[in-house]
Amino acid sequence: MTQQKENSNKVWFITGTSRGFGRVWADAALKRGDKVAATARNLASIADLQDKYGENVLTLELDVTNPEQVKTTVEQAYAHFGRLDVVLNNAGYSLVGTIEEAGADEIRAMYETNVLGPVAVIQAALPLLRKQGWGHILGTSSNLGHVVLPVIGYYCSSKWAFEAIHESLAAEVKDFGIKVTIIEPGAYATEFGSQESLKFAPGMDIYVDYKEQFFGSLRNLERGDPEATPQALFQVVDAENPPLRFNLGSHNLAWTRGAYEERLALWEQWDAVSSSAQAVAK
Repeated sequence: MTQQKENSNKVWFITGTSRGFGRVWADAALKRGDKVAATARNLASIADLQDKYGENVLTLELDVTNPEQVKTTVEQAYAHFGRLDVVLNNAGYSLVGTIEEAGADEIRAMYETNVLGPVAVIQAALPLLRKQGWGHILGTSSNLGHVVLPVIGYYCSSKWAFEAIHESLAAEVKDFGIKVTIIEPGAYATEFGSQESLKFAPGMDIYVDYKEQFFGSLRNLERGDPEATPQALFQVVDAENPPLRFNLGSHNLAWTRGAYEERLALWEQWDAVSSSAQAVAK
C-alpha cells in the first residue's frame, strides 16, 4: 500500500481527550474535517464530541494503564475507520512532591500512566501502521523532558524516559514508513494544574517553606493560550519530513539552550579528569 498523502484528511487516535491539549487538538482536527478516535477514562466526559461531530468521531473509553484494553481500543478504532494516520499519546499527569517525599507506589503509578501507557499504545498501533505502510506517532512530552524543576522531579523524569523511548522508536520504525514526533509544550493555561492532572505526595514539614516559594514563582509564570496551538500541530502532521522534536511555544528554546550550554561547559571543565579515567582495556 502506498504512503498516505500528506495533505489529505487524516484519521487520528488520541488519548486523554477529556481536557487540556487532548480536547483542544481533537476538536480542532474534527473542525478541519479530519476523523478522530477520541479516548478518555470517563466516556461521559467526551460524549459531547459525538453529538457535535457525528460519524467523524468515535468516542472510546480507555485507561492507558490497562494494556489489554489499549490493544482492543486501538484495534477497534482501526477497524472502524479503516486506517490510522496519526497516533497521539497525550494522557498523563504530574506527581507533586520532593524526591524525599514521594513513595514508590506513587512514583510507579505515575510511570504506569506517563511511560508504560504510551508504550502500550505504540505497541498496539505498530502492527497496524506497518500493515498499511504509513503512520505518524506523536507523543505529548514537555520542555521538562530536557530541563528539570524541583518538587516535580519525578514528573520530569517520566518525560526524560518518554523522550528516550520515542527517539529510539524513530530510528527503529523509519524503514516502515512510520514517522515519530515528540511534542514539547512549554507553560500553557490548560487544565494540567487541576486536581485531575496533579497528584500530591504526602508532605514533610521540612519542605513547606521551599515548596511555598516554588509555587509562588510558578504563579507568576506567563502561560500560553492552548487554543493557539492547533495550526502549529497541523503543520507538523502535514509535513513530508516532520521533526523528531517540536517545541510548542516561544519560551522553550532559550531555556533549553541555556541548560545545554551549562552542561557542556561543566563537562568541558572536567574533561581532563574524565579523560584520565580512560585506558585501553587489556
